[in-house]
Amino acid sequence: MARIPFTLRIDAEERTALENLSKVEGRPMNQLLNEAVKGYLSQKGRKETDLEANLAALQAYRKRDPGFEYAIAAFVEAEATLEDPLEGTVIEGQFVEGQLKPAGPVQSKLRELLRA
Repeated sequence: MARIPFTLRIDAEERTALENLSKVEGRPMNQLLNEAVKGYLSQKGRKETDLEANLAALQAYRKRDPGFEYAIAAFVEAEATLEDPLEGTVIEGQFVEGQLKPAGPVQSKLRELLRA
């Protein structure tokens, strides 16, 4: 594959680190940068592939259950038959990293005004 010239601007600190790595590994900075770019693009490519697979799975599900009748029936069944230990209990706040963080004053006031 043909290589083309490319100008790259990086901070002096990163440039120094790259020069040191080049000396330690005995490889040109250009080679190190090319490998880094390929690795980055490969990583992004995997994410894109995962997203495409998820999209394909969702599209396949929509074909199997276009009106979401099965999903709605499963939800209704779960609501009707499973115990919900918090049903009827108002919980103010939100979960952040597995911990309940109380609602702030603005959120609390809005809930009070809306009687939510």
